[in-house]
Amino acid sequence: MKNKVSGLGLDLLADIAGGLLIGFGTYNFTVALEFPMVGISGIALIFYHLFNIPIGISSMVLNVPIALLCYKFLGRRFFFNSIRTIIITSVIIDTISPMFPLFTGDRMLAAICAGVLSGFGYGIIYMRNSSTGGTDFVIMSVKKLKPHLTIGRISFALEALIIIAGTLAVSRQIENLIYGMIISFIMSTVMDKVMYGLSAGKMTLIVTRKAEEVAEKINEETDRGCTFIKAQGSYSEEEMDVVMCACSNKQMFAIRSLVKEIDPGAFIIIMESNEVVGEGFKKE
Repeated sequence: MKNKVSGLGLDLLADIAGGLLIGFGTYNFTVALEFPMVGISGIALIFYHLFNIPIGISSMVLNVPIALLCYKFLGRRFFFNSIRTIIITSVIIDTISPMFPLFTGDRMLAAICAGVLSGFGYGIIYMRNSSTGGTDFVIMSVKKLKPHLTIGRISFALEALIIIAGTLAVSRQIENLIYGMIISFIMSTVMDKVMYGLSAGKMTLIVTRKAEEVAEKINEETDRGCTFIKAQGSYSEEEMDVVMCACSNKQMFAIRSLVKEIDPGAFIIIMESNEVVGEGFKKE
Protein backbone atom coordinates (compact mmCIF):
# COMPACT_ATOMS: atom_id res chain seq x y z
CA MET A 1 0.00 0.00 0.00
CA LYS A 2 2.82 2.36 0.96
CA ASN A 3 4.60 1.68 -2.35
CA LYS A 4 1.41 2.40 -4.30
CA VAL A 5 0.91 5.73 -2.53
CA SER A 6 4.56 6.64 -3.08
CA GLY A 7 4.29 5.66 -6.76
CA LEU A 8 1.14 7.72 -7.22
CA GLY A 9 2.85 10.70 -5.59
CA LEU A 10 5.78 10.43 -7.99
CA ASP A 11 3.37 10.09 -10.92
CA LEU A 12 1.55 13.28 -9.88
CA LEU A 13 4.83 15.18 -9.44
CA ALA A 14 5.96 14.01 -12.89
CA ASP A 15 2.62 15.09 -14.40
CA ILE A 16 2.84 18.54 -12.83
CA ALA A 17 6.51 19.07 -13.73
CA GLY A 18 6.00 17.72 -17.25
CA GLY A 19 2.79 19.71 -17.67
CA LEU A 20 4.50 22.96 -16.65
CA LEU A 21 7.38 22.39 -19.08
CA ILE A 22 5.03 21.43 -21.92
CA GLY A 23 2.76 24.37 -21.10
CA PHE A 24 5.58 26.90 -21.23
CA GLY A 25 7.04 25.35 -24.36
CA THR A 26 3.69 25.11 -26.16
CA TYR A 27 2.04 28.34 -25.07
CA ASN A 28 4.62 30.91 -23.99
CA PHE A 29 7.16 30.32 -26.75
CA THR A 30 4.96 29.55 -29.77
CA VAL A 31 1.67 31.45 -29.61
CA ALA A 32 2.93 35.01 -30.14
CA LEU A 33 5.27 33.97 -32.96
CA GLU A 34 2.67 31.69 -34.59
CA PHE A 35 4.99 28.70 -34.70
CA PRO A 36 3.33 25.40 -35.61
CA MET A 37 3.59 22.84 -32.83
CA VAL A 38 3.50 19.08 -32.75
CA GLY A 39 0.93 16.53 -31.62
CA ILE A 40 -2.57 17.25 -30.42
CA SER A 41 -1.16 20.47 -28.97
CA GLY A 42 -0.27 21.49 -32.51
CA ILE A 43 -3.81 20.83 -33.71
CA ALA A 44 -5.17 22.67 -30.66
CA LEU A 45 -2.95 25.64 -31.54
CA ILE A 46 -4.57 25.75 -34.97
CA PHE A 47 -8.01 25.99 -33.34
CA TYR A 48 -6.67 28.62 -30.94
CA HIS A 49 -5.41 30.85 -33.75
CA LEU A 50 -8.43 30.34 -35.99
CA PHE A 51 -11.29 30.24 -33.46
CA ASN A 52 -9.72 31.41 -30.17
CA ILE A 53 -10.60 28.10 -28.44
CA PRO A 54 -8.40 27.47 -25.36
CA ILE A 55 -5.58 25.05 -26.12
CA GLY A 56 -6.21 22.81 -23.11
CA ILE A 57 -9.92 22.40 -23.84
CA SER A 58 -9.27 21.55 -27.49
CA SER A 59 -6.66 19.01 -26.46
CA MET A 60 -9.02 17.20 -24.10
CA VAL A 61 -11.85 17.10 -26.66
CA LEU A 62 -9.56 15.81 -29.41
CA ASN A 63 -8.05 13.17 -27.16
CA VAL A 64 -11.32 11.33 -26.45
CA PRO A 65 -11.77 9.38 -29.72
CA ILE A 66 -8.06 8.58 -30.03
CA ALA A 67 -7.94 7.35 -26.42
CA LEU A 68 -10.90 5.07 -26.96
CA LEU A 69 -9.40 3.60 -30.14
CA CYS A 70 -6.09 2.83 -28.43
CA TYR A 71 -7.46 1.63 -25.09
CA LYS A 72 -7.37 -2.11 -25.78
CA PHE A 73 -4.01 -2.01 -27.49
CA LEU A 74 -2.11 -0.05 -24.84
CA GLY A 75 -3.73 -1.53 -21.77
CA ARG A 76 -5.79 -0.33 -18.83
CA ARG A 77 -2.97 1.04 -16.66
CA PHE A 78 -1.36 3.15 -19.40
CA PHE A 79 -4.79 4.41 -20.46
CA PHE A 80 -5.81 5.64 -17.01
CA ASN A 81 -2.35 7.06 -16.30
CA SER A 82 -2.64 9.04 -19.51
CA ILE A 83 -6.15 10.30 -18.71
CA ARG A 84 -4.79 11.73 -15.45
CA THR A 85 -1.85 13.31 -17.28
CA ILE A 86 -4.10 14.76 -20.01
CA ILE A 87 -6.31 16.49 -17.44
CA ILE A 88 -3.40 17.91 -15.43
CA THR A 89 -1.49 19.10 -18.50
CA SER A 90 -4.58 20.66 -20.10
CA VAL A 91 -5.47 22.56 -16.92
CA ILE A 92 -1.90 23.85 -16.61
CA ILE A 93 -1.83 25.06 -20.23
CA ASP A 94 -5.11 26.96 -19.86
CA THR A 95 -4.64 28.37 -16.34
CA ILE A 96 -0.96 28.63 -15.37
CA SER A 97 0.82 29.23 -18.69
CA PRO A 98 -1.28 32.35 -19.55
CA MET A 99 -0.19 33.88 -16.22
CA PHE A 100 3.29 34.32 -17.70
CA PRO A 101 4.17 36.69 -20.57
CA LEU A 102 4.42 35.47 -24.14
CA PHE A 103 7.94 35.47 -25.54
CA THR A 104 8.33 37.88 -28.46
CA GLY A 105 12.12 38.03 -28.78
CA ASP A 106 14.50 36.25 -31.11
CA ARG A 107 12.65 33.61 -33.14
CA MET A 108 15.43 31.04 -33.13
CA LEU A 109 15.81 31.35 -29.36
CA ALA A 110 12.05 30.87 -29.02
CA ALA A 111 12.17 27.72 -31.18
CA ILE A 112 15.05 26.28 -29.14
CA CYS A 113 13.30 27.01 -25.84
CA ALA A 114 10.03 25.52 -27.08
CA GLY A 115 11.77 22.32 -28.22
CA VAL A 116 13.92 21.88 -25.12
CA LEU A 117 11.15 22.60 -22.59
CA SER A 118 8.58 20.43 -24.34
CA GLY A 119 11.10 17.61 -24.87
CA PHE A 120 11.97 17.56 -21.18
CA GLY A 121 8.29 17.62 -20.26
CA TYR A 122 7.29 14.75 -22.54
CA GLY A 123 10.35 12.72 -21.51
CA ILE A 124 9.53 13.03 -17.80
CA ILE A 125 5.94 11.91 -18.43
CA TYR A 126 6.91 8.97 -20.66
CA MET A 127 9.35 7.73 -18.00
CA ARG A 128 6.41 7.32 -15.60
CA ASN A 129 4.56 5.06 -18.07
CA SER A 130 2.10 7.76 -19.08
CA SER A 131 1.48 10.19 -21.92
CA THR A 132 -0.33 13.40 -22.78
CA GLY A 133 -2.71 11.50 -25.07
CA GLY A 134 -3.48 12.24 -28.70
CA THR A 135 -0.64 11.35 -31.01
CA ASP A 136 1.22 10.04 -27.96
CA PHE A 137 -1.18 7.08 -28.01
CA VAL A 138 -0.36 6.55 -31.68
CA ILE A 139 3.38 6.90 -30.98
CA MET A 140 3.28 4.38 -28.14
CA SER A 141 1.23 2.01 -30.30
CA VAL A 142 3.87 2.17 -33.04
CA LYS A 143 6.54 1.65 -30.38
CA LYS A 144 4.75 -1.55 -29.32
CA LEU A 145 4.71 -2.79 -32.91
CA LYS A 146 8.25 -1.59 -33.74
CA PRO A 147 10.23 -1.73 -30.46
CA HIS A 148 13.55 -1.07 -32.24
CA LEU A 149 12.40 2.47 -33.12
CA THR A 150 12.97 5.19 -30.52
CA ILE A 151 10.04 7.29 -29.37
CA GLY A 152 11.79 10.44 -30.56
CA ARG A 153 12.13 9.18 -34.13
CA ILE A 154 8.54 7.97 -34.32
CA SER A 155 7.40 11.31 -32.92
CA PHE A 156 9.44 13.33 -35.42
CA ALA A 157 8.00 11.49 -38.44
CA LEU A 158 4.40 11.76 -37.26
CA GLU A 159 4.55 15.32 -36.03
CA ALA A 160 6.09 16.64 -39.25
CA LEU A 161 2.69 16.17 -40.89
CA ILE A 162 0.97 18.21 -38.17
CA ILE A 163 3.58 20.98 -38.46
CA ILE A 164 2.91 21.31 -42.18
CA ALA A 165 -0.86 21.48 -41.54
CA GLY A 166 -0.35 24.09 -38.81
CA THR A 167 1.75 26.28 -41.07
CA LEU A 168 -0.77 26.16 -43.90
CA ALA A 169 -3.71 26.89 -41.59
CA VAL A 170 -2.22 29.75 -39.53
CA SER A 171 0.62 31.75 -41.06
CA ARG A 172 1.35 30.18 -44.47
CA GLN A 173 4.95 31.31 -44.09
CA ILE A 174 7.70 28.88 -45.08
CA GLU A 175 9.88 30.42 -42.35
CA ASN A 176 7.44 29.28 -39.67
CA LEU A 177 7.39 25.80 -41.19
CA ILE A 178 11.17 25.65 -40.82
CA TYR A 179 10.99 26.82 -37.22
CA GLY A 180 8.32 24.22 -36.53
CA MET A 181 10.58 21.48 -37.90
CA ILE A 182 13.43 22.77 -35.74
CA ILE A 183 11.19 22.62 -32.66
CA SER A 184 10.12 19.07 -33.52
CA PHE A 185 13.72 17.90 -34.06
CA ILE A 186 14.99 19.48 -30.84
CA MET A 187 12.04 18.14 -28.89
CA SER A 188 12.46 14.55 -30.13
CA THR A 189 16.23 14.67 -29.46
CA VAL A 190 15.80 16.02 -25.93
CA MET A 191 13.03 13.48 -25.28
CA ASP A 192 15.32 10.58 -26.20
CA LYS A 193 18.18 12.03 -24.12
CA VAL A 194 15.94 12.39 -21.08
CA MET A 195 14.70 8.81 -21.41
CA TYR A 196 17.83 7.05 -22.62
CA GLY A 197 20.71 9.50 -22.41
CA LEU A 198 22.11 8.51 -19.02
CA SER A 199 22.39 4.87 -20.03
CA ALA A 200 22.94 5.24 -23.77
CA GLY A 201 26.17 4.16 -25.37
CA LYS A 202 27.71 2.02 -28.08
CA MET A 203 27.82 -1.64 -28.86
CA THR A 204 30.53 -3.20 -30.98
CA LEU A 205 30.93 -6.56 -32.69
CA ILE A 206 34.57 -7.42 -33.45
CA VAL A 207 35.38 -10.21 -35.88
CA THR A 208 39.00 -11.19 -35.22
CA ARG A 209 41.32 -14.19 -35.01
CA LYS A 210 42.68 -12.79 -31.74
CA ALA A 211 39.43 -12.69 -29.81
CA GLU A 212 40.86 -13.63 -26.40
CA GLU A 213 43.67 -11.09 -26.64
CA VAL A 214 41.24 -8.36 -27.75
CA ALA A 215 38.79 -9.12 -24.93
CA GLU A 216 41.59 -9.15 -22.35
CA LYS A 217 42.91 -5.81 -23.57
CA ILE A 218 39.44 -4.22 -23.58
CA ASN A 219 38.92 -5.34 -19.99
CA GLU A 220 42.35 -4.06 -19.00
CA GLU A 221 42.05 -0.64 -20.67
CA THR A 222 38.35 0.18 -20.17
CA ASP A 223 37.22 -2.19 -17.40
CA ARG A 224 34.49 -3.53 -19.69
CA GLY A 225 33.69 -7.20 -20.00
CA CYS A 226 33.11 -8.89 -23.35
CA THR A 227 31.04 -11.78 -24.67
CA PHE A 228 32.28 -14.34 -27.19
CA ILE A 229 29.84 -15.32 -29.92
CA LYS A 230 30.62 -18.44 -31.94
CA ALA A 231 30.56 -17.62 -35.66
CA GLN A 232 31.52 -19.15 -38.98
CA GLY A 233 32.53 -17.37 -42.17
CA SER A 234 30.11 -18.03 -45.03
CA TYR A 235 32.89 -18.05 -47.66
CA SER A 236 35.88 -19.53 -45.82
CA GLU A 237 33.74 -21.65 -43.47
CA GLU A 238 36.36 -20.81 -40.84
CA GLU A 239 35.09 -20.87 -37.26
CA MET A 240 36.05 -18.01 -34.93
CA ASP A 241 34.85 -15.99 -31.97
CA VAL A 242 33.13 -12.64 -32.43
CA VAL A 243 33.75 -10.27 -29.52
CA MET A 244 30.68 -8.33 -28.39
CA CYS A 245 31.12 -5.39 -26.03
CA ALA A 246 28.79 -2.68 -24.71
CA CYS A 247 30.48 0.53 -23.62
CA SER A 248 30.03 4.26 -23.18
CA ASN A 249 30.44 6.70 -26.07
CA LYS A 250 33.79 7.89 -24.67
CA GLN A 251 35.19 4.35 -24.36
CA MET A 252 34.33 3.39 -27.93
CA PHE A 253 37.23 5.32 -29.48
CA ALA A 254 39.74 3.67 -27.14
CA ILE A 255 38.35 0.20 -27.91
CA ARG A 256 38.47 0.82 -31.65
CA SER A 257 42.09 1.98 -31.43
CA LEU A 258 43.35 -0.93 -29.33
CA VAL A 259 41.60 -3.50 -31.55
CA LYS A 260 43.39 -2.08 -34.59
CA GLU A 261 46.70 -2.28 -32.74
CA ILE A 262 46.21 -5.95 -31.84
CA ASP A 263 44.68 -7.06 -35.15
CA PRO A 264 44.85 -4.57 -38.06
CA GLY A 265 42.71 -6.93 -40.12
CA ALA A 266 39.86 -7.10 -37.61
CA PHE A 267 36.36 -6.35 -38.82
CA ILE A 268 34.67 -3.92 -36.42
CA ILE A 269 30.95 -3.08 -36.37
CA ILE A 270 29.95 -0.12 -34.16
CA MET A 271 26.29 0.48 -33.35
CA GLU A 272 24.26 2.95 -31.32
CA SER A 273 22.78 1.51 -28.14
CA ASN A 274 19.76 3.42 -26.87
CA GLU A 275 19.89 1.80 -23.45
CA VAL A 276 22.17 -0.59 -21.60
CA VAL A 277 20.89 -2.20 -18.41
CA GLY A 278 22.93 -4.45 -16.17
CA GLU A 279 26.19 -4.69 -14.28
CA GLY A 280 28.39 -1.67 -14.91
CA PHE A 281 25.48 0.26 -16.43
CA LYS A 282 22.03 1.34 -15.27
CA LYS A 283 20.31 -0.94 -12.76
CA GLU A 284 16.63 -1.77 -13.21
